[in-house]
Amino acid sequence: MAPPLVSDDIHAWVGHDAAARAGGPVSLNNLTDDERTLRDLAFPLIEPPYDRQRWDAVVLEYGIKHEFRRDLWVYDRAAYYGHLAGVFHRSSAARYNQLIDDMRNDIVRIEPFFATARRVVDIDRRREQTMRLVSDLNPAERISAQARVGENSLTVAWVHHSLTERCASYRFALEHLTVAEPQPAAAEAERILNELQQQIAGNQLVALPRLAELPAPAVVK
Repeated sequence: MAPPLVSDDIHAWVGHDAAARAGGPVSLNNLTDDERTLRDLAFPLIEPPYDRQRWDAVVLEYGIKHEFRRDLWVYDRAAYYGHLAGVFHRSSAARYNQLIDDMRNDIVRIEPFFATARRVVDIDRRREQTMRLVSDLNPAERISAQARVGENSLTVAWVHHSLTERCASYRFALEHLTVAEPQPAAAEAERILNELQQQIAGNQLVALPRLAELPAPAVVK
């Protein structure tokens, strides 16, 4: 029987993909509440902002088509501006408003994600300390626990990387929009973009790995 579309682990694939793309193993352990929340909060920060109105947004949200989403990993800094300049925004004011709204939405999402990330990173440090003290863990238990630590760390790094690239897209859009369609709203957009960049810079919790497309590893058994 096919699994139900709605489940508590709707975004579990985020951690799996983060590990797979880095060439790491995938854990079979159940997600903790914070680990589940981390993945739920990560998704809108790695999804391109202009994808939220796609006809298949629900399919993407549920992770069914994520394996085909190259743009979750390979960033085109001009794509966001191309969306703003397209037919969906019929005035200069609408384009600036959309840019400002998207940046503000990211600012709102950053705090709860990184608050959760700090808890997860702290618990993972304790988990690693505990593993050193427990002598009778079997190899599968140890590897699965280590794999989960890797998934969590890579998920946080993926979000930070995505936000950094997203800011570059916002900067590209703002600069080109200011040249093509100058408006007083550009000053407000610049202020919000600077605030977003400051928040991202203040939330680098883990090292930023190279997020390359690599063959998916075997699942830990």
